[in-house]
Amino acid sequence: MEWTREEFAAAVTEHGPRMYRAARAVLDSSADAEDAVSQAVLQAWQSLDTLRDKGAVRPWLVKIAVNCAYAQRRKQGRVVYLDDLLQEPAVPEHRDYGGLWEAVCALPRPRRVVVALFYYEDMTVDEIARLLRVPRGTVKSRLSRARRQLKEILQEQEGEYGTV
Repeated sequence: MEWTREEFAAAVTEHGPRMYRAARAVLDSSADAEDAVSQAVLQAWQSLDTLRDKGAVRPWLVKIAVNCAYAQRRKQGRVVYLDDLLQEPAVPEHRDYGGLWEAVCALPRPRRVVVALFYYEDMTVDEIARLLRVPRGTVKSRLSRARRQLKEILQEQEGEYGTV
């Protein structure tokens, strides 16, 4: 099925925020996530002829964005941003998770990624397992542990500041 430039641009505009959110769940900085999304858009355009069903464009674009984010992460290795290092307090302080997304971002990466894909991108456990190339049970256990951890974070927040 042929795509016009306008159709592709509309799909990227519509699903760009989802692509960014998924990439940001994998990467540690907004700038890196933006780079991964840019790379994903380029790759999607170059391989657009492989997408047979226009209705499947959302998961297809998100999958490409996640793959680009992981590829970027592998290339970078462990990066410590100087700004983050300079802002680290000498004594750990309580983190304020003003919103659920901030609490999600505080999760360890494997849990953060499955939560973002499952709850924010509406992907199924099977789709996430295929995308991440892990067993279905691994996705389910990461989701379960993430829910428990998020509950603890949000309850702690509620205890210190009243209702969240």
